[in-house]
Amino acid sequence: MTTKTTQGGTGTGTGAPDHGSAGGFAGAVASEWVKLWSVRAPFLCLLAGLAMTGVFTFYYASIARINGHPVQPVGHAAASSVVLVQFAVVVLATIAVTSEYSTGSMRSSLLWVPRRHRVQAAKAVVVAVVAFAAGTVFAAVGTAVAWGAFGGRASFEAGTVLAQVLAVGIYLALVAVLTVGTAFAARHPAGSLSVLVTLLWALPSVLLGLGGPQLAAVAGRLPHGAGDRFLRAVADAPHTAATAATAVLTVGAWAVAAHLAGLYVLRRRDA
Repeated sequence: MTTKTTQGGTGTGTGAPDHGSAGGFAGAVASEWVKLWSVRAPFLCLLAGLAMTGVFTFYYASIARINGHPVQPVGHAAASSVVLVQFAVVVLATIAVTSEYSTGSMRSSLLWVPRRHRVQAAKAVVVAVVAFAAGTVFAAVGTAVAWGAFGGRASFEAGTVLAQVLAVGIYLALVAVLTVGTAFAARHPAGSLSVLVTLLWALPSVLLGLGGPQLAAVAGRLPHGAGDRFLRAVADAPHTAATAATAVLTVGAWAVAAHLAGLYVLRRRDA
């Protein structure tokens, strides 16, 4: 039996089209799920994210109480913590991709699932689900911590709190997809993390630090700027529903662009 190269991977030269490994996309997702939890790094990333959320929200609420800030929705503390906590998800998603390039196991993954888009999509689905679940837990814990630390300087409405908790999960899920695409494009943890730290933190900070409405508008169209607007707008829904929708679509567009860039590199270059 001879072998031939097919789009997205290697297949057998039997003349029949290669439809990928048994189990199709569901099988690929199951495989990625097992691979993700077979190492300790994801657990450490999630524990770090939970710890950062608790510390950040306690600090945020304590400062608001000490300085006598105006009363605000208690969920704003958890929403503000995302600027830091998102990097726990970024590291987790980066490891899910680049660890396979580092060990050479990506070649095995592409042999088992020859359709390359399926491998990338399965990884994106798995890390997005994990990031959404983790994000909602982080936000719920952070809100509980902040409520005590605010000392009466925050308002609590169940609907608003639930909306912001879910919004944090949605934003972190989109960040996870963006990270997977970036990691497939960079193929190296240092390169991937450099791009993401610049995009999610350094560049927005510089633009806002320089000041001016034009630079602030640019920062607002970057992933975290749009994400922060989304997390805060949901607290005032339905009055800000259009703002929230536009903001989350902006983050989604960045995630799709990164996914397509990663897929382009994955299809063009050998593992």
